[in-house]
Amino acid sequence: MIPFTYVVVYSSIAFIALLLIRLFIQGGRFNKSTRCDGKVILITGANTGIGKETAQELLKRGGKVYIACRSLQKATQAKKELMEETGELDIHVRELDLSSLESVRNFAKRFLAEEPRLDILINNAGVMACPKTLTKDGFEMQFGVNHLGHFLLTNLLLDRLKASAPSRIVNLSSLAHKFGQINKDDLNSEKSYSELGAYNQSKLANLLFTKELAKRLEGSGVTTYAVHPGAVYTDLQRHFGTLFFLLDNFVVRSLMQFTFKTPKEGAQTSVYAALDEDLSNKTGRYYADCQEVKPSKAAENEETARWLWKVSEEMTGLSKKTS
Repeated sequence: MIPFTYVVVYSSIAFIALLLIRLFIQGGRFNKSTRCDGKVILITGANTGIGKETAQELLKRGGKVYIACRSLQKATQAKKELMEETGELDIHVRELDLSSLESVRNFAKRFLAEEPRLDILINNAGVMACPKTLTKDGFEMQFGVNHLGHFLLTNLLLDRLKASAPSRIVNLSSLAHKFGQINKDDLNSEKSYSELGAYNQSKLANLLFTKELAKRLEGSGVTTYAVHPGAVYTDLQRHFGTLFFLLDNFVVRSLMQFTFKTPKEGAQTSVYAALDEDLSNKTGRYYADCQEVKPSKAAENEETARWLWKVSEEMTGLSKKTS
């Protein structure tokens, strides 16, 4: 029989090891007391997960926050919870379905009519590894929501962002972009489809969009940032069971909850990119754990970024507006 003293010692060592692992997993934190009083902030998909935690933090720092979500019911519930949690009332709910270009245009038209400024746009919403589905306009869902919907939304709001400068655009990308490629011959996954391949492509598109947008906004006072929130345990993994049946197992999901970041921890880099004054003169860069990191070579390809912009304009109908 193992002596009781050994049990205590080994248990203590194991506990400390687990604690250190947990501290490492949670990553960088934005600990500055930077305020955003008077700033108008728009966050897509902020009814849950990272977006909701981002909204909470920016509310507490004085921001006027709009949460734009597909489900008004869920967004309204999130608004109620956020007001109770923060004691702040300056939070507003608007309907926005990023899988519909018509919905994006309707949202932008209404927002511009009612709100005279926009200081921070956080393109947070997204879908991940879903079975092949098409948006209302016939685009592959992950590329359509994660990239095209936000591409159109951002462009429709650009004049207001410029008028409110200095202002910022934060695009949620992912480390998964390093495994992605922009398939110029099958951008819409019509010839073949991979759940993760399409997701990786959409996250690479987020980075290329950030890079090209920064070039086009040079001198305007609007800066752009792409962020990787880390591996975060949220509703985003709801489709994983169709890929890996083991992830439906209670034990495995419990392990994920321990080894993944919480939504609050995942929101730190979004808040950092939205507020940190040290980033005021930086634009078009990629951040993770509240520090700049180097993206993949594919994400720095200026030719691909220009090509993607042109194609995205055509797909969303923006080229007709500007031609």
